[in-house]
Amino acid sequence: MEIIPVHMDKKIRPGDDLPSTVVNALRNSGIKLRDGDVIAVAQSVVSKAEGRIVKLRDVRPSKKAKRIAKKVGKDPREVEIILRESARLVRVAHVLIAQTKHGFVCGNAGVDRSNAPPGCVTLLPSDPDWWAEKIRERIQRDTGARVAVVITDSQGRPFRMGAVGYAIGVAGMKPLMDLKGKKDLYGRKLRSTIVCPADALAAAAVLVMGEGGEKIPIIVIRGAPYKRGEGKIKELLRPRERDLFL
Repeated sequence: MEIIPVHMDKKIRPGDDLPSTVVNALRNSGIKLRDGDVIAVAQSVVSKAEGRIVKLRDVRPSKKAKRIAKKVGKDPREVEIILRESARLVRVAHVLIAQTKHGFVCGNAGVDRSNAPPGCVTLLPSDPDWWAEKIRERIQRDTGARVAVVITDSQGRPFRMGAVGYAIGVAGMKPLMDLKGKKDLYGRKLRSTIVCPADALAAAAVLVMGEGGEKIPIIVIRGAPYKRGEGKIKELLRPRERDLFL
Protein backbone atom coordinates (compact mmCIF):
# COMPACT_ATOMS: atom_id res chain seq x y z
CA MET A 1 0.00 0.00 0.00
CA GLU A 2 1.31 3.46 -0.91
CA ILE A 3 0.52 6.72 0.89
CA ILE A 4 1.18 9.72 -1.35
CA PRO A 5 1.04 13.27 0.08
CA VAL A 6 -0.40 16.09 -2.01
CA HIS A 7 0.93 19.53 -1.06
CA MET A 8 -1.36 22.52 -1.49
CA ASP A 9 -0.30 26.13 -0.90
CA LYS A 10 -3.73 27.59 -1.68
CA LYS A 11 -5.63 28.72 1.41
CA ILE A 12 -9.25 27.62 1.24
CA ARG A 13 -11.82 30.35 1.81
CA PRO A 14 -15.59 30.18 2.28
CA GLY A 15 -17.36 29.57 -1.01
CA ASP A 16 -14.34 28.08 -2.80
CA ASP A 17 -15.09 25.22 -5.21
CA LEU A 18 -13.41 22.52 -3.13
CA PRO A 19 -13.92 19.58 -5.55
CA SER A 20 -12.22 21.56 -8.33
CA THR A 21 -9.47 22.63 -5.94
CA VAL A 22 -8.80 19.00 -5.01
CA VAL A 23 -8.63 17.96 -8.68
CA ASN A 24 -6.26 20.83 -9.50
CA ALA A 25 -4.00 19.96 -6.56
CA LEU A 26 -3.84 16.35 -7.74
CA ARG A 27 -2.97 17.47 -11.27
CA ASN A 28 -0.31 19.89 -10.06
CA SER A 29 1.26 17.10 -8.03
CA GLY A 30 1.74 15.04 -11.19
CA ILE A 31 -0.14 12.07 -9.73
CA LYS A 32 -2.08 10.03 -12.28
CA LEU A 33 -4.98 8.51 -10.41
CA ARG A 34 -5.95 4.86 -10.79
CA ASP A 35 -9.22 3.06 -10.23
CA GLY A 36 -9.44 1.97 -6.61
CA ASP A 37 -7.31 4.81 -5.20
CA VAL A 38 -8.60 6.38 -1.99
CA ILE A 39 -8.46 10.16 -1.68
CA ALA A 40 -8.32 11.41 1.90
CA VAL A 41 -9.23 15.07 2.45
CA ALA A 42 -8.71 16.93 5.73
CA GLN A 43 -11.80 18.19 7.54
CA SER A 44 -10.26 21.63 8.00
CA VAL A 45 -10.34 22.49 4.28
CA VAL A 46 -13.85 21.09 3.90
CA SER A 47 -15.09 23.20 6.82
CA LYS A 48 -13.44 26.33 5.44
CA ALA A 49 -14.95 25.82 1.98
CA GLU A 50 -18.39 25.40 3.55
CA GLY A 51 -17.90 28.52 5.64
CA ARG A 52 -18.02 26.63 8.92
CA ILE A 53 -15.81 29.23 10.60
CA VAL A 54 -16.88 31.29 13.60
CA LYS A 55 -15.22 34.47 14.86
CA LEU A 56 -15.04 34.30 18.64
CA ARG A 57 -15.57 38.06 18.93
CA ASP A 58 -19.07 37.61 17.47
CA VAL A 59 -20.16 35.07 20.10
CA ARG A 60 -22.08 36.02 23.24
CA PRO A 61 -21.80 33.16 25.76
CA SER A 62 -24.84 32.08 27.72
CA LYS A 63 -24.91 31.63 31.48
CA LYS A 64 -24.59 27.88 30.97
CA ALA A 65 -21.54 28.35 28.77
CA LYS A 66 -19.92 30.63 31.36
CA ARG A 67 -20.59 28.12 34.15
CA ILE A 68 -19.11 25.21 32.18
CA ALA A 69 -16.16 27.32 30.99
CA LYS A 70 -15.22 28.11 34.56
CA LYS A 71 -15.29 24.43 35.45
CA VAL A 72 -13.19 23.20 32.50
CA GLY A 73 -10.94 26.25 32.08
CA LYS A 74 -12.01 27.16 28.55
CA ASP A 75 -13.00 30.36 26.77
CA PRO A 76 -16.75 30.86 27.45
CA ARG A 77 -17.27 31.85 23.82
CA GLU A 78 -15.77 28.59 22.64
CA VAL A 79 -17.93 26.64 25.10
CA GLU A 80 -21.00 28.43 23.73
CA ILE A 81 -20.11 27.27 20.20
CA ILE A 82 -19.58 23.72 21.48
CA LEU A 83 -23.03 23.76 23.07
CA ARG A 84 -24.58 24.94 19.82
CA GLU A 85 -22.89 22.12 17.91
CA SER A 86 -23.86 19.43 20.43
CA ALA A 87 -26.88 17.17 20.56
CA ARG A 88 -25.89 16.43 24.16
CA LEU A 89 -22.95 16.66 26.51
CA VAL A 90 -21.54 13.29 27.48
CA ARG A 91 -18.90 14.40 29.98
CA VAL A 92 -17.93 17.70 31.56
CA ALA A 93 -14.60 17.36 33.38
CA HIS A 94 -11.16 18.67 32.37
CA VAL A 95 -12.44 18.32 28.83
CA LEU A 96 -15.83 18.53 27.15
CA ILE A 97 -16.98 15.31 25.49
CA ALA A 98 -20.07 15.83 23.38
CA GLN A 99 -22.23 14.03 20.88
CA THR A 100 -22.51 16.14 17.76
CA LYS A 101 -25.65 16.51 15.71
CA HIS A 102 -24.06 14.08 13.24
CA GLY A 103 -23.91 11.46 16.01
CA PHE A 104 -20.12 11.59 16.57
CA VAL A 105 -18.92 11.42 20.18
CA CYS A 106 -15.73 13.49 20.44
CA GLY A 107 -13.93 16.23 22.31
CA ASN A 108 -15.44 19.72 22.04
CA ALA A 109 -18.03 18.55 19.49
CA GLY A 110 -15.33 18.88 16.85
CA VAL A 111 -14.90 22.64 17.44
CA ASP A 112 -11.23 23.35 16.78
CA ARG A 113 -8.83 26.30 16.90
CA SER A 114 -5.98 24.53 15.11
CA ASN A 115 -5.56 25.49 11.45
CA ALA A 116 -8.29 28.11 11.87
CA PRO A 117 -7.70 31.82 11.18
CA PRO A 118 -6.59 33.83 14.26
CA GLY A 119 -9.47 34.52 16.62
CA CYS A 120 -11.63 31.88 14.96
CA VAL A 121 -12.64 28.26 15.35
CA THR A 122 -13.73 25.76 12.73
CA LEU A 123 -16.77 23.54 13.05
CA LEU A 124 -17.22 20.11 11.54
CA PRO A 125 -18.80 20.09 8.06
CA SER A 126 -22.58 19.94 8.25
CA ASP A 127 -22.70 16.86 5.97
CA PRO A 128 -19.27 15.25 5.43
CA ASP A 129 -20.71 12.40 3.31
CA TRP A 130 -22.14 14.96 0.88
CA TRP A 131 -18.76 16.62 0.49
CA ALA A 132 -17.03 13.26 0.00
CA GLU A 133 -19.51 12.39 -2.75
CA LYS A 134 -19.10 15.74 -4.51
CA ILE A 135 -15.31 15.38 -4.50
CA ARG A 136 -15.57 11.79 -5.76
CA GLU A 137 -17.94 12.81 -8.57
CA ARG A 138 -15.67 15.66 -9.70
CA ILE A 139 -12.58 13.44 -9.69
CA GLN A 140 -14.34 10.81 -11.80
CA ARG A 141 -15.73 13.42 -14.19
CA ASP A 142 -12.41 15.22 -14.69
CA THR A 143 -9.95 12.32 -14.56
CA GLY A 144 -12.03 9.22 -15.35
CA ALA A 145 -10.68 7.44 -12.26
CA ARG A 146 -13.16 5.57 -10.07
CA VAL A 147 -11.94 6.38 -6.59
CA ALA A 148 -13.19 6.40 -3.01
CA VAL A 149 -13.06 9.51 -0.82
CA VAL A 150 -12.63 9.77 2.95
CA ILE A 151 -13.02 13.01 4.90
CA THR A 152 -10.68 12.85 7.89
CA ASP A 153 -10.50 14.44 11.32
CA SER A 154 -8.19 14.03 14.31
CA GLN A 155 -9.80 12.88 17.53
CA GLY A 156 -8.75 11.57 20.90
CA ARG A 157 -9.70 8.07 22.02
CA PRO A 158 -11.14 6.67 25.23
CA PHE A 159 -8.62 4.81 27.42
CA ARG A 160 -5.62 5.84 25.26
CA MET A 161 -3.42 8.92 24.94
CA GLY A 162 -2.89 10.75 21.68
CA ALA A 163 -5.14 11.76 18.81
CA VAL A 164 -5.42 9.73 15.60
CA GLY A 165 -7.26 10.14 12.33
CA TYR A 166 -10.92 9.15 12.08
CA ALA A 167 -13.24 9.06 9.08
CA ILE A 168 -16.13 11.52 9.35
CA GLY A 169 -17.35 11.18 5.76
CA VAL A 170 -17.06 8.57 3.00
CA ALA A 171 -18.03 8.04 -0.62
CA GLY A 172 -17.42 5.19 -3.03
CA MET A 173 -16.60 2.66 -0.32
CA LYS A 174 -18.15 0.52 2.38
CA PRO A 175 -16.82 1.92 5.66
CA LEU A 176 -17.00 -1.47 7.37
CA MET A 177 -15.71 -4.87 6.26
CA ASP A 178 -17.37 -7.97 7.68
CA LEU A 179 -14.92 -10.88 7.98
CA LYS A 180 -17.34 -13.36 9.52
CA GLY A 181 -16.99 -16.78 7.90
CA LYS A 182 -13.34 -16.31 6.94
CA LYS A 183 -10.79 -18.62 8.56
CA ASP A 184 -7.99 -17.71 10.95
CA LEU A 185 -4.46 -19.16 10.95
CA TYR A 186 -5.73 -22.39 12.48
CA GLY A 187 -8.70 -22.90 10.18
CA ARG A 188 -11.33 -21.68 12.63
CA LYS A 189 -14.11 -19.56 11.18
CA LEU A 190 -14.33 -15.98 12.39
CA ARG A 191 -17.67 -15.37 14.09
CA SER A 192 -17.81 -11.68 14.93
CA THR A 193 -14.87 -9.87 13.33
CA ILE A 194 -15.81 -6.60 11.66
CA VAL A 195 -13.03 -4.19 10.74
CA CYS A 196 -13.23 -0.52 9.79
CA PRO A 197 -11.11 0.29 6.72
CA ALA A 198 -12.50 3.84 6.64
CA ASP A 199 -10.99 4.70 10.04
CA ALA A 200 -7.81 2.72 9.33
CA LEU A 201 -7.23 4.66 6.12
CA ALA A 202 -8.05 7.96 7.82
CA ALA A 203 -5.50 7.21 10.55
CA ALA A 204 -2.81 6.43 7.97
CA ALA A 205 -3.62 9.58 6.02
CA VAL A 206 -3.60 11.91 9.05
CA LEU A 207 -0.22 10.54 10.13
CA VAL A 208 1.22 11.87 6.86
CA MET A 209 -0.93 15.03 6.73
CA GLY A 210 0.42 16.16 10.09
CA GLU A 211 -1.30 18.40 12.61
CA GLY A 212 0.46 21.72 12.02
CA GLY A 213 1.61 23.77 9.05
CA GLU A 214 2.62 20.93 6.74
CA LYS A 215 0.19 22.07 3.99
CA ILE A 216 -0.78 18.48 3.12
CA PRO A 217 -4.60 18.43 3.24
CA ILE A 218 -4.92 15.68 0.61
CA ILE A 219 -3.54 12.15 0.57
CA VAL A 220 -3.72 9.52 -2.16
CA ILE A 221 -3.77 5.96 -0.80
CA ARG A 222 -3.05 3.29 -3.37
CA GLY A 223 -3.47 -0.46 -3.01
CA ALA A 224 -5.65 -0.28 0.11
CA PRO A 225 -7.93 -3.20 0.99
CA TYR A 226 -11.53 -2.01 1.09
CA LYS A 227 -14.84 -2.85 -0.49
CA ARG A 228 -16.17 -0.51 -3.15
CA GLY A 229 -19.79 0.53 -2.98
CA GLU A 230 -22.13 3.10 -1.52
CA GLY A 231 -21.60 3.66 2.17
CA LYS A 232 -22.46 6.23 4.80
CA ILE A 233 -20.55 7.31 7.87
CA LYS A 234 -23.58 6.57 10.09
CA GLU A 235 -22.80 2.87 9.58
CA LEU A 236 -19.86 3.38 11.98
CA LEU A 237 -21.94 4.82 14.79
CA ARG A 238 -22.74 2.30 17.49
CA PRO A 239 -26.37 2.52 18.64
CA ARG A 240 -26.60 3.92 22.14
CA GLU A 241 -28.42 0.86 23.44
CA ARG A 242 -25.42 -1.28 22.42
CA ASP A 243 -22.79 1.09 23.79
CA LEU A 244 -21.37 -0.06 27.12
CA PHE A 245 -19.85 3.28 28.09
CA LEU A 246 -22.21 6.12 27.09
